[in-house]
Amino acid sequence: MKSIRVEDVTKYYGLVKAVDRVSFDVEAGEMVTLLGPSGCGKTTTLRLIAGLEQPVGGSIWVGDRLVSSAERGVFVAPEKRGMGMVFQSYALWPHMTVYENVAYPLKRRKVPAKEIPDRVANALRLVDMSEFHARPAPLLSGGQAQRVALARALVFNPDVLLLDEPLSNLDARLREEMRFGLRALQARVGVTTIFVTHDQAEAMVLSDRTIVMSTGRVEQVGTPDEVYERPASRFVMDFLGQVNHLPAHVRHAADGSLRASIADAGGATLPLNDDRTWQDGEPVVLAFRPHDVSLQPVIGGTDWLGTVETVAYMGTHVEYLVQLGTKQIRVVGPCTDRLTAGMTARCDISTGAVRVWPA
Repeated sequence: MKSIRVEDVTKYYGLVKAVDRVSFDVEAGEMVTLLGPSGCGKTTTLRLIAGLEQPVGGSIWVGDRLVSSAERGVFVAPEKRGMGMVFQSYALWPHMTVYENVAYPLKRRKVPAKEIPDRVANALRLVDMSEFHARPAPLLSGGQAQRVALARALVFNPDVLLLDEPLSNLDARLREEMRFGLRALQARVGVTTIFVTHDQAEAMVLSDRTIVMSTGRVEQVGTPDEVYERPASRFVMDFLGQVNHLPAHVRHAADGSLRASIADAGGATLPLNDDRTWQDGEPVVLAFRPHDVSLQPVIGGTDWLGTVETVAYMGTHVEYLVQLGTKQIRVVGPCTDRLTAGMTARCDISTGAVRVWPA
């Protein structure tokens, strides 16, 4: 196991800055996810670490070994970095069997022939593919091909494992199963792993830490809990699940506390738990998630009253679309005591879950 250090790495494609001074550390044995939308630079960052792309600035270290530095003129070839990689397409050799695909990296590294059968057998055992050793690669299912690609990446005991969206080609049910299987495998093997994905659920399940990227830059680094519950920017919050947005203005109460006044919701106000300095009357955006709102049938009062427009039963929960003043918000509730379309309900928002962003 080796740690990874990425320092101010930059990469251009023509005039486009695909990776913009990206820096982060991965501890030995840690599983870290690069998470972000298409085109954010996460796959390019992974390829720079693998040595499949060459940066124009910055440096990359594996343990105490410098493998890439534009300033020092250092660039270690991919095959000499001690890294295993699984591509999105798996890239199995179609003319080879499962055994031959997994054995290929050992033969390339001139491992003694007598050692190869045991090492291949151990790698296939890790991914529960032992019984398929003689099967031709084209006859594998998507999940089987993914596991063979993992075995091939692990068979030579790499210092680092790089995974470029390896679950994206699987159907939804198999993808969910493989998330937990991959996490258990990484924990068992203990190899330092960087996993690239645009799927927030994958990042939540697989990561010790998550690195959220946007437009070639790192937006936030933290545990899955930290980036979800304490997003550092509006982009991070919006990317990690559904979010409601309400325009508001900051008001200072007589006791010095802050409140948000939402004009489009019948003059409703909400206390703010925010230690930043805001000007009285400053426009802001309140952001909160659908599960941080509860709906109550109207008993009295006029604040935060909305009309239930749509009710969608999702099996494990119910999703509502509620008209609140001139805005619509999404609400997630339990399957019991369901409201029906057309009902008037009070929206109780958990104030501790509300984030405030400058308008």
